[in-house]
Amino acid sequence: INLVEKKYPQFISNLSSCRSPQMMMGPMIKVFWAQKTKVNPDDIFHVSVMPCTAKKDEITREQMFRNGKKDVDVVLTTCEFARLLVKRGVTDWKAIKEEEYDDPLGASTGAAALFGVTGGVMEAALRTAYELHTGEPLPKIEFQACCGLAGVKDAIVDVKGFPLHIAIVSGVKNVRELMKKIESGGFKDKPLHFVEI
Repeated sequence: INLVEKKYPQFISNLSSCRSPQMMMGPMIKVFWAQKTKVNPDDIFHVSVMPCTAKKDEITREQMFRNGKKDVDVVLTTCEFARLLVKRGVTDWKAIKEEEYDDPLGASTGAAALFGVTGGVMEAALRTAYELHTGEPLPKIEFQACCGLAGVKDAIVDVKGFPLHIAIVSGVKNVRELMKKIESGGFKDKPLHFVEI
């Protein structure tokens, strides 16, 4: 969001108004789960483990505060979390016993499992929208390298005769390259309808 606000303000209206999964989970824990378990939200310190360093900045955005307080208190990158485990002597991954999935908020869905991978939010949203619109499950999406840009994949999903052009971008450098291509009219014949960054 910061990149669009600073470098591409003309595209702000194209951003989703939805919070990221990380920022949706914050109030779920500090409001819903706290009420359900009768825990004082002020006694909850919510740590989010995320692959992207931008998530650290996201929790400091004013729009992400509720009543002047953070819903996500701190973010560790997956690398930081791994270093913390090693520092604490957790190095034999095979010796760690598998445990049952912790489901404090109820059963999870296949779409929910997708949120943690690049392109997962888009695929989850697309699966739901496709099935609601067509009454059928979404066929497997075949992504391919997009227009010679590294770190950018795209696909066309046919929704009852409407070709929906979607793309997944990984990394700020690749976002800049994609934005350059969009600004120069590189997608006029095949406009992008949904891009996950």
